[in-house]
Amino acid sequence: MTKRINGGVCAPKGFRAAGMHCGVRKNHSKKDIAMIVCDVRCAAAAVYTQNKVFGAPITVTRNNLSDGYAQAVICNSGNANTANLDGVEKAQMMSDLTASALGLDSKDIIVASTGVIGQSLDMAPIEYGINELPKLLSADGGSDAALAIMTTDTKVKEISLETEIDGKPVRFGAISKGSGMIHPNMATMLSFITSDINISPEMLGKALKEVVKDTYNMISVDGDTSTNDMVSVMASGLAGNKRIETEGDGYEKTVEALREIGTYMASMIAGDGEGATKLLTCKLHGAKDILSAKAIAKSVIASSLVKAAMFGADANCGRVLCAMGYSGEDFDPSKVSVWFESAVGKIKVCEKGCGMKFDEDLAKKILLEKEIDIVIEMEEGEGYATAWGCDLTYDYVKINGDYRT
Repeated sequence: MTKRINGGVCAPKGFRAAGMHCGVRKNHSKKDIAMIVCDVRCAAAAVYTQNKVFGAPITVTRNNLSDGYAQAVICNSGNANTANLDGVEKAQMMSDLTASALGLDSKDIIVASTGVIGQSLDMAPIEYGINELPKLLSADGGSDAALAIMTTDTKVKEISLETEIDGKPVRFGAISKGSGMIHPNMATMLSFITSDINISPEMLGKALKEVVKDTYNMISVDGDTSTNDMVSVMASGLAGNKRIETEGDGYEKTVEALREIGTYMASMIAGDGEGATKLLTCKLHGAKDILSAKAIAKSVIASSLVKAAMFGADANCGRVLCAMGYSGEDFDPSKVSVWFESAVGKIKVCEKGCGMKFDEDLAKKILLEKEIDIVIEMEEGEGYATAWGCDLTYDYVKINGDYRT
């Protein structure tokens, strides 16, 4: 069992963090560079965007994490350092500068950037920020770091929790950013996870990949897979549990903790979608297998017409069925039933593949809530999946119509 605690990425033993405004962003009230550092070298792993156009920081971080270890994170917002001729060179400079400022090896740095694509990254403010951040590092700095990685996000996204392994308290913490350019697999999404668990890099990477496919990769805000997505994790080993090198109870508890973090962050990111007014959760049961369930749930949550219907509080089951039908999965539509559910109630709108009469006033009340579940029963097997998304609003177009300016 896990329990929620305070502290964010600094809750696990050995971690400090900071965030500040260095000048990448014109708005001086917005922090735009973050640093997370551990007292010791950590087992580390990461999962990256599947977009073939990916940010220069990913190239550098992949190389740095090739040995399975890291000790610090440096991340700027306001500029993605993507599609630039000198992008990799500048991402490497970020790694080198951070290592020098902290007295670490440059290979032990996780580098990330988020923001506008295709604009050259000015290194002067970055260098200034990297040299100032070590002075600000503290065990209370997690929230400042979380603020500094935000772009169009409206909410800080951080979590920390504790479990027990070998009689030792083991802690996990995380910060994330993500609001737009979000679609499986992953999104314009960065997530930095810390832990004091004692675990091998191999088992840490295995646990992370297992969790990401069911959580972060089940989000869709707008159908655009970003260039800079990354979920990374660093584990200090300072909790003192017996080193986890194989599957077993310790490994399962690691997966459980990471899954709780991933599930929380998935719902936070989806609910904070650009211009969104509602968090949508598709809960699908009875598919022929889990892979089929995931594909269909993703298709529903990614549908622009489903999103628009939810924005307008229109209980239109046809849009759900349509999105299921073009998922590419083989199923029998005549077995499908659909419900809409929220805090004020639950209403069935489709039975055995056909629309049905229902109380329109109740349906409207259900869909006017801020959190809505789209519940689907397929009666084909034991496959199940959960996917997260949001409604599609006028404000999404406004935000992205002048994103660069």
